[in-house]
Amino acid sequence: MQREYTILVPTMLPMHFELMAAVFRKRGFRMEFLEDEGRQVDDVGVRYVHNDMCYPAIIVIGQLVDALQSGRYDVGKVALLIMQTGGGCRASNYLSLLRKALERAGYAHIPVISLNVAGLEQNPGFKISLAMYRELAACVLYGDLLMLLRNQCRVRECNPGDTDALTRRWMEKLQAQVSTARMSGRLFRETVQAVVADYASIPRHTKPVVRVGIVGEIYVKYSPLGNNNLEEFLFSEGAEVVVPGLLDFCLYCVYNNVLDHELYDMRKRSAWMWRWITRYLCRLKNDVIESIVEEGSFQPPSPFEHITTLPEKAGVLSVGMKMGEGWLLTAEMLELCEMGVKNIVCTQPFGCLPNHIVGKGMMRPVKDCYEDVNIVAIDYDPGASRINQENRLKLMLATAKRNMEKQNS
Repeated sequence: MQREYTILVPTMLPMHFELMAAVFRKRGFRMEFLEDEGRQVDDVGVRYVHNDMCYPAIIVIGQLVDALQSGRYDVGKVALLIMQTGGGCRASNYLSLLRKALERAGYAHIPVISLNVAGLEQNPGFKISLAMYRELAACVLYGDLLMLLRNQCRVRECNPGDTDALTRRWMEKLQAQVSTARMSGRLFRETVQAVVADYASIPRHTKPVVRVGIVGEIYVKYSPLGNNNLEEFLFSEGAEVVVPGLLDFCLYCVYNNVLDHELYDMRKRSAWMWRWITRYLCRLKNDVIESIVEEGSFQPPSPFEHITTLPEKAGVLSVGMKMGEGWLLTAEMLELCEMGVKNIVCTQPFGCLPNHIVGKGMMRPVKDCYEDVNIVAIDYDPGASRINQENRLKLMLATAKRNMEKQNS
């Protein structure tokens, strides 16, 4: 499969996924991340996936089938890869939904690969080594760092375009590093320090700007296709966008296995392994935080160890709640409030029950903790009007600007 097949992967975070692709290409995998977008992706998804399923499933499967129907690929030498968490939501059914859609579209022969750590399915021709996992973790953190620094610089840059140009240069450098160098802790720390120093050199003004955090279901939170380019819209309105990093979600998935042992006496044999992975990933994130703090120009994210304490400390939710985005979604809202980001967009796929409970359902308890927080929940689905979504966002931004003016007066 490595050299014969082209592996198609739906894109969620373009920068992160391009870096991760370099890890696979170094091992001979021909991997391509799809950038197809537009109304036809929704239409194909609705055609082959029942509209009772969640919006991310419709979009992801629609993007994959649309790519196969485009004629760009040899359907006899192509495979599809889909990422899964194995949690208690409909996302765990993506594999069967995708295979059913492929059968209906006439592509039943195309192999499907599941990338997950929950043992949902074995993939004999697609194995990930320990070294690859280490490199993928570094790519996730590199992507998180670029996303954080880019968002903090772009809205304040004195020379429009400086931030995007620097981001493109660092993407090329990091892809080259991942493709050739052997990852080590020292190389990782030196690279992070160099990235932070380069972004700090961009000339920036100090005028106050509205800061808006984005939380929600993982796909519509991050994917420009899933959230109608939410980040770009907020930036076009003059806001600094604050998005929690992808590593926090990865840690959430890993740490939940530790919680299974502590709360429910499960995973007795593997609990030590999940603790070790949690500590390893936390150490990498803390290295990034340390580099940002030492430079002093940017606001760093919170350590994951601190994020895990927020829901129960506020008395709003137990960390035993781990369906969908679970306790992490509520914790991210509380983290943003602690950081002074009091304007929050909660992105929700229409009909996603776990997300509505830990997202929209937790808005009132969060407001009870922070009376000045300004939260809006935005639903996404194939029938949702983009104009209505943007109008609701503009109302939230208008409130945010009034609050900022009052605070600064």
